[in-house]
Amino acid sequence: MVGVGLIVSGCGAPVADVQAAPEATDPVCAEAMVSLPDAVAGFDRRETDSQATAAWGEPSAVILRCGVPVPGPTTEHCVTANGIDWVTRDDGEFWTLTTYGRSPAVEVLFDDTRAASSSVMVDLSSAVGRIPATGGCTTSAPTQAPIPGTDAPSS
Repeated sequence: MVGVGLIVSGCGAPVADVQAAPEATDPVCAEAMVSLPDAVAGFDRRETDSQATAAWGEPSAVILRCGVPVPGPTTEHCVTANGIDWVTRDDGEFWTLTTYGRSPAVEVLFDDTRAASSSVMVDLSSAVGRIPATGGCTTSAPTQAPIPGTDAPSS
């Protein structure tokens, strides 16, 4: 798990402590960050303490970091939602979505007991779509693996 914690500031609401990604200063991240929604999966956006990061919910249910390493070819589950391709991973505690075919990559960690992946992906698609696609998911047959946080198989 990336450095995700909580810091309480002296005069305001809690600020989410999120470790910045290695390429957080990439100007393309700034374009995506200014387009992030005020709410994701029904959770309100909170302030974070690092560049190119965002958090929704208190405690955080969804954490976003722009500028993570771009995933190379992978056999991990890849799903397309609203024109954005995501590699999905379950580490047992949180789900991780990482954009596939976009540079810099965006990573989203979320608690699937509080936020459905379909809502997370749809709510973030407009902002993440500001990062140009240079590739995407490929598959020889439709996958039957479920999208995290849903009961229906993806296609």
